[in-house]
Amino acid sequence: MKSAACIRRNPANPVLSAKNVPYPASLVFNAGITKYQGRYVMVFRNDYGVTQADVDAGSKRPWDLRTNIGLAFSDDGVAWKVEPKPCFEMKSDEVSRAYDPRLTVIDGRVVMCFAVDTKHGVRGGIAVTEDFEKFEVKHLTAPDNRNMVLFPEKIGGHYVRLERPFPVYSRGGKDRFDIWMSRSPDLSFWGQTDLVLGVEDVPYSNDKIGPAAPPIRTKKGWLTTFHAVDRDDAARGKNGWEAKWTKRYTGGIMLLDLADPSKVIGMSKEPLLFPEAPYEVSGGYRDHVIFPGGMVAEPDGEVKIYYGAGDAVECLATAHVDELLALCVSPR
Repeated sequence: MKSAACIRRNPANPVLSAKNVPYPASLVFNAGITKYQGRYVMVFRNDYGVTQADVDAGSKRPWDLRTNIGLAFSDDGVAWKVEPKPCFEMKSDEVSRAYDPRLTVIDGRVVMCFAVDTKHGVRGGIAVTEDFEKFEVKHLTAPDNRNMVLFPEKIGGHYVRLERPFPVYSRGGKDRFDIWMSRSPDLSFWGQTDLVLGVEDVPYSNDKIGPAAPPIRTKKGWLTTFHAVDRDDAARGKNGWEAKWTKRYTGGIMLLDLADPSKVIGMSKEPLLFPEAPYEVSGGYRDHVIFPGGMVAEPDGEVKIYYGAGDAVECLATAHVDELLALCVSPR
């Protein structure tokens, strides 16, 4: 497998890494990116407190990493300036961390979806901000749910999100996770949940799938990326910092109906983004990992696709919107 021919990786990649952060940082990835008030804005996952050298020396373990969410701005979407301190963090007796943010501008405000690790399971969160200094948390899901992304406008009078619950008991006792959609009148109460795409519908995934970057509106439908995971326990061993890592993450793309986005009207049968570049296949916390977290549609038709690589750095690829639409063939 390989990335789609229309994908162009930015020569400045990685566009953001730990060395760009003016406070403790080890791994910078899985960012949410949007345009807001005339600037590109990025909120990124920042894992800190452990390095590869620490792991090699046996002094610390990969799971000892701590996490906060950082903030950066850019005038061109390529060169980023990180703010002096993190912008968001959740920690209490019950909550250990918030991470993997996604951004959507709707009704003149920025809505941030994020994941939350707790003592009783993984929850998805939704918070609203206008200045990235104050966040109002509107909603936390029941466990276990994450990878939530919000559509940039109401559909049928409701806010709409894609999400990835991860049931184990009902899916055979292992990873078989799918993409679902829920609706809300107010960002706080969510329901009317429908299945969008099953892992069995993606030819290059044998493990799980889930949402990636928030959708963008096009003339043909809602264009959105997703992540797809394939596992090869026999061929993959130590593939990063951990003693064993047998998964590979790729980025897919699909087209959803404008009026009813629970309907998939087109999907690429091959990956949109496949781990190929050096910063995607080696030297990462987990190698062979691509995770799109933001898409920005430019007036000239260019689409900027931001993605985490190797669970270690943040990168940028571009394609024209018509090229991306051409990939989304009928799923039938």
